[in-house]
Amino acid sequence: MIHFSYDLIRSLAVGHQYSSLGTQPILCGSIPGLVPKQLRFCRNYVEIMPSVAEGVKIGIQECQHQFRGRRWNCTTLNDNLAIFGPVLDKATRESAFVHAIASAGVAFAVTRACGEGSATICGCDTRHKGPPGEGWKWGGCSEDVEFGSSVSREFADARENRPDARSAMNRQNNEAGRMSLNDNMFLKCKCHGLSGSCEVKTCWWSQPDFRVIGDYMKDKYDSASEMVVEKHKESRGWVETLRPKYNYFKPPTDRDLVYYESSPNFCDPNPVTGSFGTRDRVCNLTSHGIDGCDLLCCGRGHNTRTEKRKEKCHCIFHWCCYVSCQECVRDYDVHTCK
Repeated sequence: MIHFSYDLIRSLAVGHQYSSLGTQPILCGSIPGLVPKQLRFCRNYVEIMPSVAEGVKIGIQECQHQFRGRRWNCTTLNDNLAIFGPVLDKATRESAFVHAIASAGVAFAVTRACGEGSATICGCDTRHKGPPGEGWKWGGCSEDVEFGSSVSREFADARENRPDARSAMNRQNNEAGRMSLNDNMFLKCKCHGLSGSCEVKTCWWSQPDFRVIGDYMKDKYDSASEMVVEKHKESRGWVETLRPKYNYFKPPTDRDLVYYESSPNFCDPNPVTGSFGTRDRVCNLTSHGIDGCDLLCCGRGHNTRTEKRKEKCHCIFHWCCYVSCQECVRDYDVHTCK
């Protein structure tokens, strides 16, 4: 029996809240807030739901890594059903990134699980191999990112069927996150032969480490396109669409993030916007970037305290083959925002 227990962002799975998946078998009907399409998906593909949950988890973790030095650092609330608070209520860059990285995480985790053989409904990709290259041949298990992306698309986009601007924005950013996997697939190869002589080399398509996806999407966040909302009258009623706010910039592609509302400054606590402020955040005194004490502390200044930390020191390599170290106590200055 496989045990898993992960938080699902409800913007992906059940709105702006989250729930925990327990030990298999999963009782889909007990997950609150699932729309009918998601409930059907859960019941039809219950064996890959652990991977869906794992994907959301790694998406959250990557978000927190990428924004660790920013005023908004992707903080989650453990004691609140709205896992990011009200931050995702607005159509900001931050909302765009969360949707993209979580959708990418789901596609990534499902794809990897299929390649590892942990699900019976999917496996390796046999469609995109092409002719062998010079000095190598196809082998191993090419990861089926198309299947993983289709799972993410069906589950994550199930709630985004309204004819309004926010659904259009979420669909765009969800898809941009999934497409980042296609854009970063690479050939992974293994040598065979005596003493690794590479007499035979087999290669297969592989996903990169998810940190590569996080770095890629962080660049997309920094270059996200600001949009404006337009209303159109159609046979089904009023429909909202998005168009670029500035005509002199290159219009966004399917791989770009979009938003249409400005972000709060995140300098001070604000329960309405979901800002936690930056007071008591650790800052980098020598940095001139956003993680530096000047910018991260929003001009309020910083406090400095000295911490004692235990570290390994005076390490010696002994032949053969181990390293022995002493333990030293060193003083470090820690700077925190006022």
